[in-house]
Amino acid sequence: MALSATIYNFSIQLADVDRGVYEALALKVARHPSESGEHLVTRVLAYCLEYAEGIGYSRGLSDPNQPALSVRDLTGALKVWIDIGSPDAARLHKAGKAAPRVVVYTHKDPAQLRLQLAGERIHRADALELYAVDRELIDGLVKRLGRRMKIDLSVTDRHLFLSIGATTLSGALERIHLAP
Repeated sequence: MALSATIYNFSIQLADVDRGVYEALALKVARHPSESGEHLVTRVLAYCLEYAEGIGYSRGLSDPNQPALSVRDLTGALKVWIDIGSPDAARLHKAGKAAPRVVVYTHKDPAQLRLQLAGERIHRADALELYAVDRELIDGLVKRLGRRMKIDLSVTDRHLFLSIGATTLSGALERIHLAP
């Protein structure tokens, strides 16, 4: 018997000063049985950091040919391909051809991701946006992960501040460049 996805409900007050985005988000996120807590919370943070009209989750791990998140215009055309973790060069090459903007948010070691992608053929590699989310922030969020969560998220100068009840977590969002 196959395990089913676990549903998480996030109520997020987003204040992204960098982009001028202030929204109250109610997210219902399915977690695949094989998905790590780190991957899940990075997906949620990526959703917030990329929040725009037309953003949505894909079918996730069950459809490896789709991004984890995407932004589409009113016609359904793909505007932004958003991946999580450490996608391989072939996936990013495909993404570069499919969308005008490709973004990756990783919760893993950014040096390993850079090494993994170095010298690989990636369509429009110079336009690829890679971001490493502070690993201590991710760990702190995973430790407090619950099926229903209320979070206040503020973003200033690519630094994240999260309030979960009486707890405050913070960490930087570091831009990774493929060339060292």
